[in-house]
Amino acid sequence: MTKPPPDLDALAALAATGPSELREILLEVCSSPAWADAVAASRPWPGRAELLAAGAGAIARLSAADLRDALAGHARIGTPRAGDAASEREQSGLRGVEPSVLRELAEANAAYEAKFGHLFLVCATGRTAGALLAALRERLPNDAATEAGVVREELRRITEIRLDRLLGTP
Repeated sequence: MTKPPPDLDALAALAATGPSELREILLEVCSSPAWADAVAASRPWPGRAELLAAGAGAIARLSAADLRDALAGHARIGTPRAGDAASEREQSGLRGVEPSVLRELAEANAAYEAKFGHLFLVCATGRTAGALLAALRERLPNDAATEAGVVREELRRITEIRLDRLLGTP
């Protein structure tokens, strides 16, 4: 008998997790309680694709307040939260960057936050400080509706990476 791939073992274990523990695990992926509850309610997941689809669907249905909850779980680009393994790992492209670049990021973040009323959310995994700064500057001219759609897509990408990490999927 062949052993199932690690992601299927992890998926089965995740699906079998008790409700309160599963909610806590999912809140580490996305800090919106509405998202965590929606994903938990969608189990069992026959495979990775169904889990990711449940996560993406839950993001698409987040209210404005739920989206604020989700954003609250993310560190500002350029300032990973000390002791927060996810933000440190996801912003690893900022390690050793010149202080002048960090100042530019801080200034661009401030302009973004003043315009949109929330932190700049971007999937930072695998991106350099220069690429993150360019993305911030590129999105700053967006109108609120356009940016709201971009934020949801970035949140979907981040949650997909985090769910894959839970499953042990590279």
